[in-house]
Amino acid sequence: MPGFFVTGTDTGVGKTVVACALARGLRRRGLDVGVMKPVETGVGSDGPLDARALQAAAGCGDTLGEICPVALPLAAAPSVAAAEAGICIEPSWLCEKFKALAARHAWMIVEGAGGLLVPLSSAATMADLAAALGLPLVVVARGRLGTINHTRLTLEAARVRGLPLAGVIVSHADGPLSAADAKNLGALRAWLGDRLLGELSPLPPGTSAPLDAISLQRMLEQVPSSRP
Repeated sequence: MPGFFVTGTDTGVGKTVVACALARGLRRRGLDVGVMKPVETGVGSDGPLDARALQAAAGCGDTLGEICPVALPLAAAPSVAAAEAGICIEPSWLCEKFKALAARHAWMIVEGAGGLLVPLSSAATMADLAAALGLPLVVVARGRLGTINHTRLTLEAARVRGLPLAGVIVSHADGPLSAADAKNLGALRAWLGDRLLGELSPLPPGTSAPLDAISLQRMLEQVPSSRP
């Protein structure tokens, strides 16, 4: 199944912005795209907001319940929020939900929750779900201090688990950088080399990422364009 699994080096780094940009970019190329946020935490009375944004970006007719099968009130790691709600998240069940959506679409964009090793349950992490779905990873990295360590740890965790990497997108979700942070980020850019797929400038609330900020063509060249 062609598509991407969007993960991050942390929570709040801009995964939803990137996932929505990928969905919009695929649609602009005339491709049918489905989206999924398997687990969303911190869900209030307005419903799963990340899933709503993905639904709008994809322009699909799939319901919110299909896009986000697990919506939990507590703003915590999925396993913690699930325990608070008295449920256990089963990755195999999420995979079945993914297959049902994927059967309707030519491409799939899946957005994880938190980082790659955030626990889904006592026995599984988001990395396990990514491996089961078999989609190349798009890692969203924060631009600020600490990003070198967080990004390298995430890529190392992916490598050890044999997870395919499409590349890294730097997100300036925290706003403009200090001079020191900018130099630090420059070092990360140099280390990433051609694994760096794009960089998102700070965005005003409610605005979408410009599609030319992400090298979508390079990403598409790494993914089979048709179903197996």
